[in-house]
Amino acid sequence: MQGMGETGEACPFEFNFDPATFKPGDVVSYRVTGSLDGFPFVGTLVEVHDDHVVLLPDPTKPDERYRGTRESRPLVDESEIG
Repeated sequence: MQGMGETGEACPFEFNFDPATFKPGDVVSYRVTGSLDGFPFVGTLVEVHDDHVVLLPDPTKPDERYRGTRESRPLVDESEIG
């Protein structure tokens, strides 16, 4: 996300990229498969499991949640996107 704004402008998000320390409330950058491949997305972790995470992509829509892989930038299957 660096370099996307004005010169010297910092990214407004502070991400956790360490899956070993993921906890609910952490903000992460995640990816989506398929037609959205390559675009960065921002979400908040609401659940952290041994093999996956559950993301809240939009705080104004608390019922919309995506399951993603547990890795530095979780991967969400495009079929999860509503």
